[in-house]
Amino acid sequence: MTNEKPYRPNVGIALFNTEGRVLIGHRFKGDGPEIILPGLDWQMPQGGVDEGEDLRDAAMRELWEETSVTSASYLGETDWLTYEFPPYDGPQTHRLAKFRGQRQKWFALRFTGNDDEIDPLTPRNNQPAEFDAWRWERLDRVPDVVVPFRREVYRAVAQQFAAFGN
Repeated sequence: MTNEKPYRPNVGIALFNTEGRVLIGHRFKGDGPEIILPGLDWQMPQGGVDEGEDLRDAAMRELWEETSVTSASYLGETDWLTYEFPPYDGPQTHRLAKFRGQRQKWFALRFTGNDDEIDPLTPRNNQPAEFDAWRWERLDRVPDVVVPFRREVYRAVAQQFAAFGN
């Protein structure tokens, strides 16, 4: 049986600090097909792309919505990567239920601000907070703290953005 649902267009952000570590947020709740598992509840900022939205603009908007960060400069980007959602038995009216997974373009950005700019708890753009904590982590370690269905994408991102972590 094939899954005929489309992938949701999405951007992901690897925000590197001056020490070459990336910002990861601790997800405090699942969101429909986007589940979290105990001990595997960290991720980098990511989110959907609005119809007609420029992808770099979407990355900056999502970064701001999820972390309040606006002080970032462009370093690079990946080709499109995809992952499938795990089976979902919840309400089919959920905003993500119509998708089989996410099709993502990842952006590497250099954080040019100070850590006190980072605030994942305050809702922005009428979007609820997704993270209740954050930290800086080595990019090559991030695949070990994300849910398994995202792991291969995170490994690809870590490989493609390895040079920015030095």
